[in-house]
Amino acid sequence: MTKTAPATVSPLFVTELYRADLAKQAGFEDFLAELDDTCRAIADEDEAGQTWSQTKGYLGYTSYASLNDLPARASVFADLKAMLDTHVAAFADKLDFDLHGQKLKLNSLWINILEPMGHHSSHIHPHSVISGTFYVSIPEGASALRLEDPRLGLMMNAPLRKASGRPEHQTFVNVTPQAGTVLLWESWLRHEVPINLSDDVRISVSFNYG
Repeated sequence: MTKTAPATVSPLFVTELYRADLAKQAGFEDFLAELDDTCRAIADEDEAGQTWSQTKGYLGYTSYASLNDLPARASVFADLKAMLDTHVAAFADKLDFDLHGQKLKLNSLWINILEPMGHHSSHIHPHSVISGTFYVSIPEGASALRLEDPRLGLMMNAPLRKASGRPEHQTFVNVTPQAGTVLLWESWLRHEVPINLSDDVRISVSFNYG
């Protein structure tokens, strides 16, 4: 009997996640401390954001619907934007985007302060190309970022995956950031923030580029 030629398995239509951990850079501890203080101060002053968060059942505070000028409002956010511009450009290059010589631009940037037992349900970011989060304060027990396989609604009769299987084969993947982590993903990728089981607030800054 003729031996069967070796088979190959190739990854197709790959979903990629970009991660950069910046906390060990010189002087970054001071930057994080200033950003933390600024996020908390804005949250205390932004009555519209507080009201919106309460109305929407967000346990904590977000400036998502109330403020659209954070880089102009505080220099620490302008510095953050400059960092994010560099990382988003690098990710766009890794994704082989053909931007015809143009660059992706920041079109929204907002603060998230999630209290203990708070969460953010599964969602996507329409009308954007790359979305992401910069993590300011991640206390012990704080939520990871949970990413969902975008093919989930098409799997029909597919068996469950082994818990011991490779991460790229899982239906959901939890990514645990630390203070100073930047995570980027394509904006169509569904994600959520599970319940914050920490005894302290979880502070992050999310953003969209288009």
